[in-house]
Order: sequence, then structure tokens, then C-alpha cells
Amino acid sequence: MTHADALWTPLALVAPLGARVSGGLPARGVTGVSIDTRTLQDGDLFVALKGDNSDGHDYVRKAFEAGAAAALIDEAHAGALAGAGPLYVAKDTLPALENLGRAARERSKARVVAVTGAVGKTTTKELLRVVLSSAGETHASAASYNNHWGVPLTLARMPESARYGVFEIGMNHAGEITPLVGMVRPHVAIITRIAAVHLEHFASIEGIADAKAEIFTGLQRGGVAVINRDDAQYERLRAAAAEAGVRFVLSFGESAEADAVLGDCKVEGQRTRVKARVLGQELDYTIGAPGKHIAMNSLAVLLAARAAGLDLAKAAAALADFAPPAGRGQRETLQGQDGPFTLIDESYNANPASMRAALDLLGAAAGQRRIAVLGDMLELGPEGPALHAAIAEDIERNQVDLVFSAGPLMRSLAEAIPETKRGAHAANAAALEPIVLAALRAGDVVMIKGSNGSRMGPLAAAMRKAFASPEQAPA
Repeated sequence: MTHADALWTPLALVAPLGARVSGGLPARGVTGVSIDTRTLQDGDLFVALKGDNSDGHDYVRKAFEAGAAAALIDEAHAGALAGAGPLYVAKDTLPALENLGRAARERSKARVVAVTGAVGKTTTKELLRVVLSSAGETHASAASYNNHWGVPLTLARMPESARYGVFEIGMNHAGEITPLVGMVRPHVAIITRIAAVHLEHFASIEGIADAKAEIFTGLQRGGVAVINRDDAQYERLRAAAAEAGVRFVLSFGESAEADAVLGDCKVEGQRTRVKARVLGQELDYTIGAPGKHIAMNSLAVLLAARAAGLDLAKAAAALADFAPPAGRGQRETLQGQDGPFTLIDESYNANPASMRAALDLLGAAAGQRRIAVLGDMLELGPEGPALHAAIAEDIERNQVDLVFSAGPLMRSLAEAIPETKRGAHAANAAALEPIVLAALRAGDVVMIKGSNGSRMGPLAAAMRKAFASPEQAPA
């Protein structure tokens, strides 16, 4: 690859990184940016970040062995790492990465969309990736890279040739979104929904809304805010947008007053058929994943796509190519001891709003028994036990037959549901695993969900390992 084809040429890195060069400039252009040697690709710039449990400087030599073109390190490690390979040496690596991200944004001519919200951020980001990719080269956040290192890393990886950029922005505390959106500087900012999350860090739901509304502070002049019209915090968010100087606000929801109105929504197996009116245009389209919550987020995506210059009908048609990200509603058939059953993997994170959406998904599924396997929803503060107990209403409404639960908070739900629905409760997901595996029968539909800290993902993985799909099962 020539320097001209590279993501960053060797000289172009020096100024934004604010770095001196040790060991000579790399002989080739940098083709990517990595902070993890396990996923590093040949030609990447390896950025040595200090984490809570590890220091990237300990892996610099390993990065070069894996094919890194160069590494970004701090002055404190320059002596020990001299001679390891081409090094960019900065005072501190995270601010240097942030500056590289700002430089990538400065040179970009892409139309940029930023997404935040209490639920649905990553799914909405992935919906946007699919839709915008149908119109041109699109760069989007990997996984859920939405924090103080994920956002600048995603920016630093953005090719100058990208026509569209999609960035997910998250937060746990007030004030965290402002500096991140200041780097991203989007043309469109979406808030999917405000819900009870991170309550241990906020006094009220209004505080959460105010923190999410920080995304409007980074909107480019003439930019568009996209807000959920059905949300109880809609007026507060709209006022925050106005205060930030945003002139153009679009809304989505079931409300007839929304700019994008959800009409009929029908789950058909692993797809969702949607009828909607978007900016006065009637649309009938299919999304390649099941769920009303996904249909709702697709409306925000279509508004953002139109604001970015796409044709609405073509954008809606592209949604058929969407597939849910890992742990966010994929359905698969597994082969149990007495026949096949269905797994709905919702194990990537949870809060009360996303838990209800996942249970609605289970309620819409056809099977002999509907089984929910649930882990604690974390960061809910003093209201945690009550919020877990309240999920009992959703269990009843969706005609869930059995609930298996793990964790101290989920005990509140186990005690709130009828005894006939109590599968088992365990101290943690690992203890629950053998009980659930032994209970499964042919025809069951099993949905797994919990906060990342409750470790429900490994339980889903154990289920896949124990029960091969029919295609994998021996004849």
C-alpha cells in the first residue's frame, strides 16, 4: 500500500499526536488504529492506553510482533521501549488519541450522525450503518465504542473518503457527553429514549434527560435533532435543543404529532413488517430483525437518513438487510435432548426499559413454553429491588410460563411472580446455568437477558455449546 492509500501517512500523524518520533518514521502508511493486540491488524498504529486493569505499554513489543506499523507511547515509557520499532512519543497517549480523532473529523467531508439514549443506542447505530451504507461509504463505531476512549478511537479510524459517519455516544454521569460530542460534531443527533438507567448516579429521570441532551451542544450549525415524541421527557429535550441553538427538531413515535409516525407493526418470525408515515410519505418496509422497539428506532434512522440527503423509500428498503448485533435479539434454533428449541439472545446489557422490550419480544414468539432467563439489572440505585419486582407485570402480560433468575436484585422479581412461574433462582448466572440447561425441552422459546455485570452472555454461550443447532448435530 502506498502512503497515499493509507488511513494516515507517517508524517501526517506527527502534528495531531503532538508527538516526537523515536526509532524513525514507519516505512509504510498506517492502515488502522488499535488499542488491543488481540485484534490488531497488520499495518495498524498501536495506541498504548492505560486502563484500570492493564497498561498498553506492556504490549507494545507484542504489537510490533503482530505487525503494527508504529506505536503511540508516553514519555514515561520512551526509554524502556527504545528500539522496539517506530514510536510516536507523546506526553500522554489518551489526549494524543483525542487530538488524532479531532484531526480526522476536521479533514472529513462526511455527513455525521451521533446517537445516544438510555436504550437502543447500538441497535440504532447499526440500523444507520446499514441504511447509510446503501448510499455510500459509511464509517461507524465498532461494537459499543461509545465512551471516553471509544469515541476518539472511532474518529481516528475514520477514512477521509467516508461519505457518512455514525457515532454512538454513551454516559454514566452528567457532563460526559459534552466533550465527546464536541469531538464528533454531528450534523444529526438522535436521542432514542430516556429511561431509568444509571439511577445510582442521578437523582431523577429528568437528570438523565438533561445528561443525554448534552448531545445537542455539539450539533453543527443547521444541524437536526431527532427526538422520541412519545417519551415523557420530550418537551424537556426539545427545550434543551432550543437552548443549545438547534433550529431543526424532528420527532418519531406513535403520536400523530410526530414527524415519523409508526402505524402497523407486525413481527413475522425473524423480521418485522412496518407501515409508517415519515415526513408525510407513506412507507411499507421490512426490518431484518424482530421487535416493535426496533421498528420504533427505525423511524429515527429514516429521519436521520433523510436529513443526511438520502431518498426515504430507498433508505427504508435497505432496512431489510439489517441483522441484530451480538446479544441483542438474535434468534437461533438449538437441538435439545428431545428436539429443537429457540434461543433469543438478549444478553448484552439490560435496564428496565430494554427488559420490557425483550419480554415483549418473547411474548410475541410462538412456542410450547415461553421461558425467561434473567440476571440483575445494575446501576439502578435504591430503586433497584422495586424496579426488578415491577417486571412481574411484563411477565404476566407476555404470558411467560417460566422464569429462571440470577442475582440478589432478581430475587425481588422471583418473589413477585406466581409460584407456578418460578423456574429457579440462583445467586449468580454460573450457578443458574446447569439448572436451566437441564430444564429445557423441545418447543421451548428461551430469552436470556441481564446487565453485562450479571454475566448472562456466558450462559447463552454455554447453551449453544451444550445444544448444537440442527445443522451441526450428528446425523
